[in-house]
Amino acid sequence: MSYTDEIYERVVSKNPNEPEFHQAVKEVLDSLSDVINENEALYRKEGLLERLTEPERIISFKVPWVDDKGAVQINRGYRVQFNSAIGPYKGGLRFHPSVNQSILKFLGFEQVFKNSLTGLPIGGGKGGSDFDPKGKSDREVMAFCQSFMTELYKYIGADEDVPAGDIGVGGREIGYLYGQYKRITGLYEGVLTGKGLTFGGSLVRTQATGYGLVYILDEMLKGAGKELAGKTVVVTGAGNVAIYTVEKLYQLGAKPVAMCDSTGYIYDENGIDLAAVKEIKEVKRARLSEYTSYVPTAVYTEGRGIWNIKCDIYLPCATQNELDLDAVKTLVANGCFAVAEGANMPTTREATEYLKEQGILFMPGKAANAGGVATSALEMSQNSARLSWSFDEVDEKLKGIMKGIYQKVDDAARRYGHEGDFVAGANIAGFEKVAAAMIAQGIAL
Repeated sequence: MSYTDEIYERVVSKNPNEPEFHQAVKEVLDSLSDVINENEALYRKEGLLERLTEPERIISFKVPWVDDKGAVQINRGYRVQFNSAIGPYKGGLRFHPSVNQSILKFLGFEQVFKNSLTGLPIGGGKGGSDFDPKGKSDREVMAFCQSFMTELYKYIGADEDVPAGDIGVGGREIGYLYGQYKRITGLYEGVLTGKGLTFGGSLVRTQATGYGLVYILDEMLKGAGKELAGKTVVVTGAGNVAIYTVEKLYQLGAKPVAMCDSTGYIYDENGIDLAAVKEIKEVKRARLSEYTSYVPTAVYTEGRGIWNIKCDIYLPCATQNELDLDAVKTLVANGCFAVAEGANMPTTREATEYLKEQGILFMPGKAANAGGVATSALEMSQNSARLSWSFDEVDEKLKGIMKGIYQKVDDAARRYGHEGDFVAGANIAGFEKVAAAMIAQGIAL
């Protein structure tokens, strides 16, 4: 049995009932087989893969809060501090009913490699709660966030662990969390990113994941002798990532025609009216079903199935495992030639393999959605230096980082004989830096 197979069996045995974590580890280990085989004696001696797949720390805690009716509510909070070999833990907080330890471990594990790819000194972590901010008043969200931070603050800091936002955690939630951290500690430091511009936030942070996705998509297309301008694109999701993906697609000359949320999807053959989507999602916090009241010629369809819309490029930006094998078969049959992941692991393992077999250009999330964490790290730099860079300065740095990620991924794939396999390239490039740092620091991580 190979070293990678041994480690995967160990992970499954030690972490039962955690399918998302198993999936993430399997995908990475399979991609690393060539690298591991070249250095197996050293890695076995160092116990490298055993250490790499075991979080350094998992914190789980109770979050009590009082709702608007005066009733006490209890949620569970988490922080998974996965690997700090190349810098302080960095990764978002997710507030959603689906949050559990398996999902956060998969996200934290992915974050290790994603953060490595940025070239910035940040390790990997993830956290959150099964709290659902949807339908809650601002006072209820504030009460929850304050209770959550009252426990979390013990484990984070500007040089230790710097959380950010994720699903269910936007500017409002970050503001409440930061206020409570400052209230408890008395410290005004860059301990959270995604902050408001009036208290240490960075320009472009809101747009960063979506913009970064389009920047690396553009690089991938150029590498294949294609161009983005004039292409028809389907973008899944309707949150922050999806909205600013659509914005940057328009800026680079593409035509996004569809988006979706948890209730259904819209198709606008003339191109998505971005102002309408922003009004619905960012201001009214409503459902996409309202889109047709803004654009009567558009079509709204209840339920899943957005992949049935014909497109040149498909960008899944919603959540994990949203795109399965049947869906990608439909995409390929309808002429889609490129897929890039704006969300974390939105494509199932079987779907990913099918896309690669069919020669579809495919950029995995650990590379394609790294723009958010990259700009978070740029926010950390600005906080540390007590500086504030202009929008254009940050955007130019983001574009350079995403171009650099593409080059690292492409180079790693070529060096190991996997030209065009950006899944392997991303995992190898991310792994090499983390592995070297772990070995250099001894058996400490």
